[in-house]
Order: sequence, then structure tokens, then C-alpha cells
Amino acid sequence: MYDCIIVGAGPAGGSAAYHLAKQNRSVLLLDKASLPRYKPCTGALSPIVAQWFDFDFEPAIARKMRRVRYTWKLEDEITSELDTQDPIWLVKRDVFDFFLVKQAVAQGVTLKDNTAVTGIEFKDGNWWIKTAHGDLKGRYLIAADGAKGPLSSWLGLKSPKLKTAVTCEIATDAAIAAYDAMNFEFGLLKNGCLWCFPREQGYTMAAATFLGTGPISYQTELQTYASAFGASYSEGQVFPHALKLWDGNRPLHTQQAVVVGEAAAIVDPLTAEGIRHGLYSGMKAAEAIHTALQGDAQALTGYTQAMHEWGNNMQWAQRIAQVFFRVPGMGYRVGIKRPTATTRMGQLLAGDIQYSDIANRVIKRMSTGFIPGRTAKLK
Repeated sequence: MYDCIIVGAGPAGGSAAYHLAKQNRSVLLLDKASLPRYKPCTGALSPIVAQWFDFDFEPAIARKMRRVRYTWKLEDEITSELDTQDPIWLVKRDVFDFFLVKQAVAQGVTLKDNTAVTGIEFKDGNWWIKTAHGDLKGRYLIAADGAKGPLSSWLGLKSPKLKTAVTCEIATDAAIAAYDAMNFEFGLLKNGCLWCFPREQGYTMAAATFLGTGPISYQTELQTYASAFGASYSEGQVFPHALKLWDGNRPLHTQQAVVVGEAAAIVDPLTAEGIRHGLYSGMKAAEAIHTALQGDAQALTGYTQAMHEWGNNMQWAQRIAQVFFRVPGMGYRVGIKRPTATTRMGQLLAGDIQYSDIANRVIKRMSTGFIPGRTAKLK
């Protein structure tokens, strides 16, 4: 029997496994895929996560960037540099996730990939995890099986509705210049945005809507956006995937079990950032389960409370998104185009400030556009 069984070997699951193993807990990490595996994701990650671990992430970083470029309907370009202490990391999820898993295994975690979970049962004070290879027993369970994983539902925990996003991988004949930027496009996609990050030899593009249900397909918007980089959408590989954006605080624990990462619906509702939040939730879940194993009956409640404190910041991100994406032209003019916009983005990514520190000011600034005589010029 294991102290904890973790289902899902993404950033949240890997983080939880590593931190529990560091506390000398016996941990089984399961994943339905054979690792390493591809994961649709543009892969931007704040280096702030390094402070939560005691190993060097350098081997898992594909690129580091400071330059940010914004456009409105492919025009009205703004380019700026993040002035954070460290540049943003760009990672490939197959490399990054597996690197984290290997760090956990080095600490004593048992890994079983290519092992899909078919059911769970709480019996006699333990969790029984059913798989095609037999049943597995653990005192505690961490559900880290992503946006579409079934465990959250099996545990009786409610989640918000899924949103659809699309990632498109486009290879290029020549290497992308080292000075290229992280690109964000507003205006082409209603209620959302597109973004494009350079790889060593190609681009990773993505599209997502943050309000409403969004289109069934993002093909038209991505075709137009790809052509702006001299790339061909038709030659790319397209990966539709689900997003569980944060949409209010809710219980994230039940009897001897917690949900983490995207399974817990913790994706930033303004930027779709999820890797950093997954790593954080995994770390907090590990702390709670370690404490619970020491006899603290309220430890898992403490995990939910910790994530609610984090969620109190996300509610401000959601409020900004609700205003910005309803009037994106105005938001671009009075928000993105301001000289301080990229500075604030860097501070948010670095953890130097929270959304709550800037939300009222940002929302008030965008709301002034409704005052007669101050109508946004961009439509």
C-alpha cells in the first residue's frame, strides 16, 4: 500500500509526487499515456517556480524570452521588453513534464505510465484505484488527470464547463531568430485572443475564447494569424483541447482525496496560464497530505483554503477579462497600449504583484471609454 496515489503526470501531479517523496512518503504516480507524451500548450512559464523546488530546471527549458509583441487585427503593433529579473521560460511540455517526473522518480516515486484508471473506490479507510493491470491501494488520492479527466466527477466535486482551445504547431525551414517575440493578437477572435510563441525552428500558435462558448473551430482565425508570420496553417498540426478556467472557489478535497492542476479548474481566466498554477497546487496538495498523514484531520481542508486564497486573486483576473473581452478595442487602446502594460505583466508573472493590486485601476480605466466623448477608436 502507498501513502498516496497520484493520477496524472502533468505539472501538478509531478509537483505533488516530488514534494511528497521529499518527505519520505511512498508515492505511486500513474498516467494513461506512455511518457514522455505531447501536450498541446504554448509553454510559457514564469521562472518564479524555481523557488518551489531544489533542483535546476535548466535542462527542461527550450528558450528564454523578454520581448513581447501585441497587435490589434494584425496592425497597431506594440513591442516591449519585460524588465523582470529573469526572462520568461518557454518549455515543451513533453520535455518539461517528463523532466519533473524524473526528478520525482529520483526521490523514490514509483511511476506506472501507460496505465489508465478505470474506476476508484474508497473502502476500509483507503482508496482502491482500478486499472486494466489490476487494483492499486493507497491511503490518499490526488486527482491530477487534467481538464477532461473523470476523477473530479468520480469524487463528487463539481467543476465549471469546459472551454475549447486550439494549439497549432507549425514547422519552418529556417530557424526563428533569437530576438523574435512572444506574440499576442487581439481583435481577430471574438471574446478571446490568439498567441504565437517561437520555437527553435517553427511556431506554436494557440487560440482561446474567455467569454461565452467560443467557435467550434478556430481555423479561419488561425489561418489569418499564421499568414502574418509567413507560415502556413495547412502545413501545421492542429490539436483541439479543453480548458478549465477558474470560475469561482469550490471545494477541492473530499475524504482522503484532493484535486489539483487543471482538474481543479485553476487556469488563469485572463491569460490561460496553467503550468505555474499546476505546480503550485501540486506543492500545496503534497504539504496537506503529508500533514494529514501525521494525523491532522483538517489538513485537506487547509489545502482547499490555500487554493481559495489563490482563487481570491483569480476573481480579479476574471473581472478584468469580463470587461476587456467585451470591449477589446477599448481594452487594447487604454490598457495594452499603455507604456506600463508590459511592466505590469512581468510583475504579475514574477509574483511581485497580484491582480488585486491593479484590477480596480484597470477596470476603471477601461470603463471611462463608455463616457460620451471618450469612445474607443478601435472597433
